[in-house]
Amino acid sequence: MSAHASSITKYIILATLLGAFFGVLIGTAAEPLGVFGALYIQVIKAIAVPLVFISIIEALLTTTLSIKTATRWLGVVAINAFCALAIGLAVSNILRPGDGFVLGQVRANSEVAALSKNFSLQNFLANLVPQSIIAPFVENNVIGVALLALLIGAALRVYCASSSAEVSLSDAARISRVLSVVINQILLWLVALVPVAIFCVIAKTVGVSGFAPFKGLLKYLAAATLGLTLQISLVYPWWIKRVGGISLKRFFLAAAKPVTYAFGTNSSLATVPVTLHALDQLGVPKSASRLATCIGTNLNNDGILLYEAMAALFVAQALGINLSLGEQVFAALIAFIASVGVAGVPEAGVVSLSLVLTALGLPLDVLPLLLTVDWIVARLRSVTNVLSDMTVSVAVGVGESKEAGVVTP
Repeated sequence: MSAHASSITKYIILATLLGAFFGVLIGTAAEPLGVFGALYIQVIKAIAVPLVFISIIEALLTTTLSIKTATRWLGVVAINAFCALAIGLAVSNILRPGDGFVLGQVRANSEVAALSKNFSLQNFLANLVPQSIIAPFVENNVIGVALLALLIGAALRVYCASSSAEVSLSDAARISRVLSVVINQILLWLVALVPVAIFCVIAKTVGVSGFAPFKGLLKYLAAATLGLTLQISLVYPWWIKRVGGISLKRFFLAAAKPVTYAFGTNSSLATVPVTLHALDQLGVPKSASRLATCIGTNLNNDGILLYEAMAALFVAQALGINLSLGEQVFAALIAFIASVGVAGVPEAGVVSLSLVLTALGLPLDVLPLLLTVDWIVARLRSVTNVLSDMTVSVAVGVGESKEAGVVTP
């Protein structure tokens, strides 16, 4: 995993440089190459929707928790997620990194006006409930897919637990896991093509618009870095020190290794063994650390949530579309649902962001451009997700320790 993440980063950097050189060399003749980038994102989006569906069903079939522990865990996760989304939206609305971003030929002014006019909270709510079982998949309606997955997963669990069931719960879980692995494998193949997509999009962008768009990405990169830093420095210390009773120095000394590993591998999932070892060093009960880091890792995605909220607003700002507060809140809700399904996937933020932009009615043309700096942002997301896992473990573990009469050192 580490070698794969390292090699693809090198290829992404190389593809960016070669694409820029090729764009300068042939100029506007590179414009047709942009088609590959658009097709690439389209395929990613098509695969991501079924992955969200299968992941939610698998979680319902395999997760068993006590009501007390589940409530405590979900409470901490919900508060952290709310803070991440609030920080992401606040930073984007204050700094407005998308203003002045040059999109070149991404959308004509008439098309931007049409998008702004057609997108409304009323239309979104009207399309929330699917008209058929197939419709959410065809329309890439993430919330509709999530609702179907919840209903089917819950019904399947009840059926498998009944005496008349012809399929056991373990068999159903195994089937869902196999389907999840298959879809993940397809996404792994697609992730391997990221450098090719970047080369084509960079060549087309430089050939048509020059280097102006990339100057705008520096502001986007700075805003994303600021948002993730605020989440780590303001939200997590409260849980660690006030609730967990652990000094920040002790916590971050233990977290140094998993943080370094997450930054290097660009994966919070690959860092799980190192994260668990660090939590053992902190004296966190194994039941809490395994819950938050293994079972709950698909929900502890503060880094992805914050990034998606900021990126969606960046795209809207770049297109001159002003999203209302209600529309921004619904964008945050979609980001949360999408992140649950794709958390363990390489480049998970980009995969789920394609679903968020589609649900908001925003064009995906700019998404390949964001990939040029995403190898930096992705590592910061992974670090944030690992610290989120550790923070939730500490917060949940304190409650369990108090109930058991154990004082955490």
